[in-house]
Amino acid sequence: MIGAFLRTCRPSQWTKNLVVFAALIFARKVGDPDFLVSAVIAFFLFSFLSSSVYVLNDVLDRDEDRRHPLKKSRPVASGALPVPTALAGALALAAVALVLGFRLTPPFGLTLAAYFALNLLYSVRLKEIVGLDVLSISVGFVLRAIGGVEALAGKVDDVLLSPWLLVCTLFLSLLLALCKRRNELAVLGEEAASHRPVLAHYSIAFVDQLIVVVAASTILAYSIYTIWPATVEKFDTDRLVYTIPFVVYGIFRYLYLVYREGMGGNPSEVLYKDRPILATLGLWMAAVVLILFR
Repeated sequence: MIGAFLRTCRPSQWTKNLVVFAALIFARKVGDPDFLVSAVIAFFLFSFLSSSVYVLNDVLDRDEDRRHPLKKSRPVASGALPVPTALAGALALAAVALVLGFRLTPPFGLTLAAYFALNLLYSVRLKEIVGLDVLSISVGFVLRAIGGVEALAGKVDDVLLSPWLLVCTLFLSLLLALCKRRNELAVLGEEAASHRPVLAHYSIAFVDQLIVVVAASTILAYSIYTIWPATVEKFDTDRLVYTIPFVVYGIFRYLYLVYREGMGGNPSEVLYKDRPILATLGLWMAAVVLILFR
């Protein structure tokens, strides 16, 4: 049962919470042990809270999951993890994360609470509203980025995350969410709506149009961020512009995997299984660190 609960927590999805380290990198505080410890704590607290959300979602969606060709093997849907046990574990994880979050810094605790509230709303209502379902997922990533700032803000007042970087986070996460919807439509076919009712309002052609708009917006927003006067002034360099090719190739590669390889249903799995994507991310991070800490 413990193993079933751990699988339901989906620790492989914790990679989504790496967004909280953006503030640490772009505030150039990586070499400061105090800031690094705060960022690591923030990462794990977001991970615990997101795991509690995964468990709650599996409990709420267990009937739909039983009709899904892959999700029917999830512990809650298959009966390997009893619902009362799953609920108790989820609430315990959420309580621990929120209490420790407020102890880290009150603004960080409020960000965690907002993230949890958003996900609860998503689980009970927002996931049924076309457009708001994917937008809610994207706002969750923005809250992670804001949480990374708030975890450090209690130590120094000049830790700020550029609004442009928040916009980039919003568009990139929206792109991943739309690609996931496309994968669900392609895999489930006519049964898509029975698994996720909101899919009845989507079509592959409609999602493809949204993906084109959002992919272009992501590249444009990041490009503007690198040359924005405030960015150049803050980092005293305009060389972040040289990191744009990594972002462009990373998005192109991901779209290739979605359209040609039928992937996209699990963005985290793509991240750590596709070597070109992993290499591109590593090179982008290395370039950013080299430019900011030259």
